[in-house]
Amino acid sequence: MLLIKLGWRNILRNKKRMLPAVLAIAVGLAAFIAMDALVVGMKENMIVNATNTFLGHGQIHAKGFKQTFEADNIIKDFKKTVSGLNSEENIKAYTIRTETVGMLSSALNVETVIIFGINPETEKNISQIETVITKGKFLEKSNQNGLLIGEELSRLLEANIGDRIVITVAQAKTGELSQELFRVSGIFKFSTKEMDAKIAFINLDTSRKLLGIGDNAHEVAFKFNKISDMDDPLLNFWSRYSDSGNEALPWSELLPGIKAAIAMSSFTTLIMGGLLFAIVALVVMNTLFMSLFERMQEFGILRAIGTRPFRMAAMILSEAGVLCLLGIAAGIVLGVSLTGIVSVTGIDYTGMEMGSITFREPIRPVLSLKQVVLFPVCVAFFTLLAAVFPAISAARLTPAEAMKKRD
Repeated sequence: MLLIKLGWRNILRNKKRMLPAVLAIAVGLAAFIAMDALVVGMKENMIVNATNTFLGHGQIHAKGFKQTFEADNIIKDFKKTVSGLNSEENIKAYTIRTETVGMLSSALNVETVIIFGINPETEKNISQIETVITKGKFLEKSNQNGLLIGEELSRLLEANIGDRIVITVAQAKTGELSQELFRVSGIFKFSTKEMDAKIAFINLDTSRKLLGIGDNAHEVAFKFNKISDMDDPLLNFWSRYSDSGNEALPWSELLPGIKAAIAMSSFTTLIMGGLLFAIVALVVMNTLFMSLFERMQEFGILRAIGTRPFRMAAMILSEAGVLCLLGIAAGIVLGVSLTGIVSVTGIDYTGMEMGSITFREPIRPVLSLKQVVLFPVCVAFFTLLAAVFPAISAARLTPAEAMKKRD
């Protein structure tokens, strides 16, 4: 307690010297809290956009289908798979799809795209296709020859609502070409170039007929009741549906680019945090050395009357501790306040693409216990570490040296 009192009094003796150090700690901690909260918010935004737009929390395919898109590589034991999903308590919703590469021919142009066959009723529970329709309307079961295309694909084909489009695909097993006439019933805009230019949607029953796969399918997209399940690699669900020639994959495996972008953002945050803490440590070290040199005679007298080197070092460390506590208290208040305000207003990055994902909602920073517990501990560690060198210098002083330097 005596050391703490001495540290407090010594710090207050020169407020002009104390304030820059306290401000450096406070601003550094507040900046790291705000930065980490923003990165966490960005990660959550990216994951929500990736999973809610079309992907789902995970998907089931036949092994190797995503590499080849072969029409005859259908889900094995399809009825058993669907029956199992119906009895899964942790599955919120699922939808069945076909997926193949085909050719769309309008009166004026031809484009090769990925054609999805979807069930309009169940697709609404997994993806946001219906909400991004800009012209026309979503698919209806009563209109088996309806077609949805993206705005960019509409421009390339020079096709609009009601125009006729011929779809050509290769049938499963035989490889024979199969064609059918469709009419554009809706035009969508995901604001992602790949989806707006290279994807088309038709009804599931019609696509099955075109491909000649009966009642089978290529893909089952699903969502869990608990969002945390989609990032749990130990969940028994993944192994249960990855047998008999099938594979159940979480969103992170289906979009490795997003996973890499999130990992890179975490690494960048770590580097920035290290730089901030290093700057704070240098400021604190400089402040303590200034304090040491300005009070050299005082330290010389203390050594002359018998103060041990350990106690001399402890005095410097106590001053660093007081600076640290003041800075951390101010930093937490500043960081939490700033993050709280921005989390309400949000940062509008709507329309910006990152890792093939387009932000559709403002990014809102997310506060966590780690930011107000772990980060202050790290700041305290770096601050006290920075104080070790000045403390050692104070401990090594002799009365004669101290008086000589003072003179």
